[in-house]
Amino acid sequence: MGKYQALAREIVKNVGGKDNVSGLVHCITRLRFTLRDEGIAKDQALKDMEGVVTVMKSGGQYQVVIGNHVPEVFEDVMEILDLKTGETPTEEKKPGKLLDRAIDIVSGIFQPILGIMAACGMLKGLNTLLVTIGLYSADCGGYLIINAAGDALFTFLPLFLGYTAAKKFNLKPMIGLAIGAAMCYPGIQAGTLSTGAKPLYYILSETMFSSPVYIDFFGIPVISVDYTGTVIPVILAVWFASKCEKIFSKYIPDLVKFFFVPMLTLLITLPVSVIFLGPAATFGSALISEFTLAIRSFSPMLAGGIVGLTWQVLVIFGMHWGFIPVYINNVMTLGYDNVMMPFFACTFATSAVVFAIFFKTKDKKLKEMAIPNFISGIFGVTEPAIYGILLPLKKPFIISCIAGGIGGAFYGHFNFRKFILGGMGIFELPNMMNPDGTMGNILVAFAGIGISMIVGFLLTMIFYKEETEDSGKAAGAEISEEDNEVGKAGGHGKESGLAAGEVKIYSPLKGKTVKLEHVEDEAFSSGLLGKGVAIMPEEGVLYAPAEGTISALFPTGHAIGMVMDNGVELLMHVGMDTVQLEGKGFKAFTAVGEKVKKGQKLLEFDRELIREAGYSLVTPVLIVNAPDHAAVVPVEEAIQVQAGEELIVM
Repeated sequence: MGKYQALAREIVKNVGGKDNVSGLVHCITRLRFTLRDEGIAKDQALKDMEGVVTVMKSGGQYQVVIGNHVPEVFEDVMEILDLKTGETPTEEKKPGKLLDRAIDIVSGIFQPILGIMAACGMLKGLNTLLVTIGLYSADCGGYLIINAAGDALFTFLPLFLGYTAAKKFNLKPMIGLAIGAAMCYPGIQAGTLSTGAKPLYYILSETMFSSPVYIDFFGIPVISVDYTGTVIPVILAVWFASKCEKIFSKYIPDLVKFFFVPMLTLLITLPVSVIFLGPAATFGSALISEFTLAIRSFSPMLAGGIVGLTWQVLVIFGMHWGFIPVYINNVMTLGYDNVMMPFFACTFATSAVVFAIFFKTKDKKLKEMAIPNFISGIFGVTEPAIYGILLPLKKPFIISCIAGGIGGAFYGHFNFRKFILGGMGIFELPNMMNPDGTMGNILVAFAGIGISMIVGFLLTMIFYKEETEDSGKAAGAEISEEDNEVGKAGGHGKESGLAAGEVKIYSPLKGKTVKLEHVEDEAFSSGLLGKGVAIMPEEGVLYAPAEGTISALFPTGHAIGMVMDNGVELLMHVGMDTVQLEGKGFKAFTAVGEKVKKGQKLLEFDRELIREAGYSLVTPVLIVNAPDHAAVVPVEEAIQVQAGEELIVM
């Protein structure tokens, strides 16, 4: 198991268990489950988990939003499902809307390569930028090698999509890879790659589908199509191959099935693909291009405004992936995309709204969240800002959509284009430079960024007001004024004025206290996991802070939960991200269900090992069911406490 095994186990448990999962893929921030029964998944339990941002349901998928470390969580979840990366459970045929199924298919095929696609696009864009500024020339060896690294995926895209589509359609991945490679085979590309070749004849002459024929398949004309860099043809080919494979597997004897099934699948699939499926997809792409261009010819500004206005809504419901093929198709067929690119304004509109909230809010927690989310948005990842700030506050989300629509309309009006696939946020800018080296398009890009950010910032400053600041903070409730006065009455609560019989929780550690809001981890500092205080330990021993029963002991030993005899639920979490140590340096002296006494040793941990591994030792002591209690008053910050001294009173 990997770094996030405890989190992965809880996620699988709360989506209904291993048997309820029929498919799993992931994108930049989300685990995308296909569940047999979404009704048994525990939405709220997942939303309340440390490490989970929120839960969404869209496109036939049950989406668990994790954050930037989703690939590692995905690996651990796949291990729990007894699968290796690259495999998915056999998916059941589920009734559902056509749009939902289409989005699910597109997501499953494209998501595994989006990261490397972004990386390759950034390489290509950087190479173009450095040539444009004159650092080196386009005919030098350095340029060619860097361009090869960046361009290989896009040139041989059918190989990658053949592999990922095969996994989605439950075809053996190597067959999908072979189909993608065959569609890029130079002999099939004769009409487009051989400069001296002459067509035998043309079919569908005098129409928009007029096509040259360079070769035939035993008398059947093969329309010349350059499949390198294409999307739809290989997906259709792999889908067709998956049907063929099932038929052949059913009737071919097991003795020769190992090589006869893939042989016959390839033998049937490739001719059908290059004679029928590939040309049909190409003609369909031509129609899409004509249709989208027709809309833009009516009003490019209106088209851009609609894209910019609605893009964030599509992101929320996970439907934006369904438009990726249009974007890729335009770049591959036209050499640029100007239809979907107005969405670029949304990235910066969102960032500007978050930045304005930083100045408007009086909520300390919200201020702390705003700057990291602003930076993340500038770099092209807006989901943390959307889910963590904009949606809960509602009005800022609407403002971000309006600002994105205005920026998108500007981009549409000035025919803003992107010439190279890949990149995110500001890293997309090199891909927007005109191929001839002129700066017109990149200047439009910067102008649109400025318009989107200025509009978003000003609208937020004018119209956003903290409606909830008197009824509780968005990022976590703070102690009330009355409670603060109680806390000020005495450092350890001994003169707090609480009634006789008050609940007391004693320090499980020797060390110095730290306010919870100063803990680095947002899940703790925001108060989402409970109220309490943190301790920077000076010894590697954790004791029971009260009498009660151990309710949870993480397999890694870094966190312990207990229920006090009076019903108060406690959580003690040694260090930040120490789950990644996978139990190294931790030794438990208790077990789930054990009745413990105040001061009993529960855990030993190696402080030096944790430090050397680069992890913080700060240890939150939380009352998980704090809302059930009227007042939770921890000691003040930076107070030296001994194990067994009074820490929290209620």
